[in-house]
Amino acid sequence: MATHDASTEGSEVPAAEEVRQSTSGERPPGPDGLPLAGNTVEFLRDPLAFYDRCRAIDDVVSYRVAWSDGYMLTHPDDVERVLVTDDADFRRASVIRNALGQIADGGLFLMEGEAWQAHRTALQPSFYRERIETYADMMAEFAEGRAGEWMGQSTVAVSEEMRTLTLEILAKTLLDVDIRGRESAIRDAAAAISERFDVGSLSSLLPLWVPTPANRRCRRAVAEFDEAIADIVADRRDSDGEFDDLLSILLALDVDGVGLDETAIRDHLFTFLFAGHETTALSLSYAIFLLANHPEKQAHLHEEVDDVLGDGTTGSAADGPRPTAADLFELSYLDRVVDEALRLYPPAYTVFREPTRDVQIGGYEIPEGSTISMPQWVIHRDERWYDDPDAFRPERWTDDFREELPEYAYFPFGGGPRHCIGMRFALMETKLVLATLAQRFAFEPVTEPPLDLSMQITLQPDDPIEVGLRER
Repeated sequence: MATHDASTEGSEVPAAEEVRQSTSGERPPGPDGLPLAGNTVEFLRDPLAFYDRCRAIDDVVSYRVAWSDGYMLTHPDDVERVLVTDDADFRRASVIRNALGQIADGGLFLMEGEAWQAHRTALQPSFYRERIETYADMMAEFAEGRAGEWMGQSTVAVSEEMRTLTLEILAKTLLDVDIRGRESAIRDAAAAISERFDVGSLSSLLPLWVPTPANRRCRRAVAEFDEAIADIVADRRDSDGEFDDLLSILLALDVDGVGLDETAIRDHLFTFLFAGHETTALSLSYAIFLLANHPEKQAHLHEEVDDVLGDGTTGSAADGPRPTAADLFELSYLDRVVDEALRLYPPAYTVFREPTRDVQIGGYEIPEGSTISMPQWVIHRDERWYDDPDAFRPERWTDDFREELPEYAYFPFGGGPRHCIGMRFALMETKLVLATLAQRFAFEPVTEPPLDLSMQITLQPDDPIEVGLRER
């Protein structure tokens, strides 16, 4: 568990970069560890604090967890090299393939090589800008419905509410399935699976077949998820209707003359349903949490929403039309709020890679097969790139700031050829939902900083995030 605050203020100019020091051909420095166990105990005790400690040592740091060597990179140039410039020399890390491969080893997230390229190319049309913009009204409609359900309530557990809402939106837009009222199997499976892979838990180091309580909950959840997905696929196969969505592409996908079998379809759906709704739910939860605890920032957002979405008579967005994809081009402060929330609380808090040959990074030797971690959690809070880095300041995201910021000092959706395929979808959904909810409500603090956080598959709050509601 780690405790972090994001509540102070500061100026807009990033601090100057320090001169990097490295010694060619040597092993990177790292934190002291215990004989045999290395840094495992310290890592399990508080993974985020361990990452912060490593960052203070160097831009390239070595450590040892669970009897395997790890290397942490925190300079944007090194991240860009791994993800973009020399991406062919790296692959998904074994630690991720071995862990998530127990759940869905055939999904787009874990596939490699030509198979990944073929599937990525086939699925990409579902996430073209023109396609996802057709989902905008549906996204806002679902958010409007959720706002209606909140009317009369004084407090909501926004982290739980957003999980349900984003799953409903994802299922309807990408699968053309209305799962309202029956989403619990998928939502609860995501929670159990995420808990199982909490890196601060000893059970995360054990195979799934070991009968720990977390493993048993995970296996039950996966079985329930599989049953729900099988029903969705069977209903579609039995339907006489015409569809043009992600599910129809999966069912018709042909790679080298061979269609996908049921397991491959299931693995792809697991990847999209789990990753797609969970990360967006967290983005919204953290953004609302930050706005609730920074009323002056929230007031600025309300002013912009009222100006852009007001009905022209009362000037009140609460009485105005729901936001559209076109409106997002005028909601510049909303854009900054979302960027800043993703900076401070990136749901995908680190990217793992593994070199396929011995490489030198920052002058240090990193052997083939090592685990490389590039944590957004650390890089997004580096004072070299962000002045007053723990502060929630949407105002920092000026055009000049964006222009000067190193490319990989900010990468909430990864980068390179394997950047998140659903990035545009997730950003549009986050902004439309947040704008719709901000039309109707002012959020008031219930859960206050600092947040207790866990490094699960995604960056999770240890306890539900609650906010107060005041109708506008």
